[in-house]
Amino acid sequence: MATTPSEDPRPDPDRDDVDDEFRSLLEGLRTTLPGVQLIAGFLLIVPFQVSFSDLSTAERGAFHVAFVSALTGSMLLMAPSSHQRLRAKGGGRVARRTPHHVAIAVRLATAGSALFALALVAVAYLVASVVLNTAVAVVLTVVVAVVAAWSWFYLPLFAWADDA
Repeated sequence: MATTPSEDPRPDPDRDDVDDEFRSLLEGLRTTLPGVQLIAGFLLIVPFQVSFSDLSTAERGAFHVAFVSALTGSMLLMAPSSHQRLRAKGGGRVARRTPHHVAIAVRLATAGSALFALALVAVAYLVASVVLNTAVAVVLTVVVAVVAAWSWFYLPLFAWADDA
């Protein structure tokens, strides 16, 4: 009787690489998710504050951008973990992890990270605008946006592009 690939007792180095890449992605997401969930939790209570009605149009716009991007980013960042559970042995219908699955999970995590960065930028504006003033809020927002773009996207995609 022939064995299926998942039952084959011989180690598959390519499969080990895929498992390592997926495990590494999930470990990284475990450090990112608490941050996006903290921002989302903060944003969930903002509309229920008495002073919410005092927000300017720009502050309300920043709130809505932050809220939608934090929730959507959170869903995208959690998606690879959900995929792993749905595709687990016994409950899954296809191989648990494949190179294609890892590539999709990385794209979801990247999109989720971009939305999280947008939420952080919008929250920076909202909080600084309420606590300080609009001019300081704009400067702080630009600083947060530049730091996020530089550290989360520029460094890994461009500065270290030749390291691959």
